[in-house]
Amino acid sequence: MRAFRLLGLQMLQFFLSSWRSGFRNRVFFAVLLLGVALVGVAYLSASFSPRQPLTVALDVGLSGLRVSLVLFTITLVQDLVGREIEQRSVVLTLSYPTHRSAYLIGRYCGVLALAGVAALILGLLLWIAVMMSGANYDQQFRVQLGLPFWVAVFGVWLDIAVVAAFTLWIATLSTVTMLPLALGAVFAIGGRALGAVFDFVSRGADGQVELAARYGPLLDVIRWLLPDLSRLDWRAWPMYGLLPDLQTMGLAAAMAIAYAMLMIGLAIHAFSRREFS
Repeated sequence: MRAFRLLGLQMLQFFLSSWRSGFRNRVFFAVLLLGVALVGVAYLSASFSPRQPLTVALDVGLSGLRVSLVLFTITLVQDLVGREIEQRSVVLTLSYPTHRSAYLIGRYCGVLALAGVAALILGLLLWIAVMMSGANYDQQFRVQLGLPFWVAVFGVWLDIAVVAAFTLWIATLSTVTMLPLALGAVFAIGGRALGAVFDFVSRGADGQVELAARYGPLLDVIRWLLPDLSRLDWRAWPMYGLLPDLQTMGLAAAMAIAYAMLMIGLAIHAFSRREFS
């Protein structure tokens, strides 16, 4: 019992240090500025749709929200973990009686908390932008900016949690400075594109039977290795009022949590075996 309490206290210390470092980090404010700019783009994009301005603004805004948070999380993981490993400053931290797992989990939770704050701020700005987009226009199908909107934002945050866990694992393995950033970005893009690719091939690839037969088995293997992050895209609910199947949403959330825990476990395993000299 005492060991678990000590582990929890150590995790809390690293969480708080990550929290303070994140707010002092210029990346936090840079990404917020980028997010504000993308929200501005979402507001302006409404003028390109004469019939559905609110829907277009919300669609563009949610895409911009995810892009901003992906850049934010992978950069924070690189700064708080990857850079400390690269510069060997982590050796000073680990010279104290500290569990390496507490270090990684505390850092990871700190990144997620900072990403949650950023998601709330950008989500609120997007909400205001969408409301302003329809101030002088009453489209036939109103967007739903209550619970459905915030559920969609929560789905983006779950998506980011998976990307952050994968980037953390790469950071514990990498000896190249920019590798966690690069692979984290590739993972975020690939994970979101998997769903569309699976659907295209499973439906016969528009009659290209040979293509479906050739790449179908490979995609079945990839399906077990990489998560389908597109299942966490719940924007159809606030945009069109299409309530997702609750069971499907629950399975998607469980998939994200399970994959993130797997990545964290792999990161702890790699970090515990890594030698620092």
